[in-house]
Amino acid sequence: MKHAIIVTGGKQYRVAEGDVIFVEKLDVAAGESVKFDQVLAVIDEDKVNFGKPVIEGASVTANVVKNGKSAKVRVYKMKPKKGYRRTQGHRQPYTKVQIETINA
Repeated sequence: MKHAIIVTGGKQYRVAEGDVIFVEKLDVAAGESVKFDQVLAVIDEDKVNFGKPVIEGASVTANVVKNGKSAKVRVYKMKPKKGYRRTQGHRQPYTKVQIETINA
């Protein structure tokens, strides 16, 4: 089983072919493909290849399944005895991608 460690949206993900992951929002429409060029490592059965910091020429291609927003997080601020109360909601946007191929 071939695995790769990629960087996108300031986070690192360990992926394999066929995996479905949620990454920070990308400006790509659903149904299109996206290419991740920042590959930190490729693990293939007995061989392991680490980059310094990235592997030159390595890439991971993925298909965008959908764009959406995660569940709402409520932010509540309060100062006791002062009458100050604020409620705010936040929904983080994401992109759901399915890994197609790992090129190393």
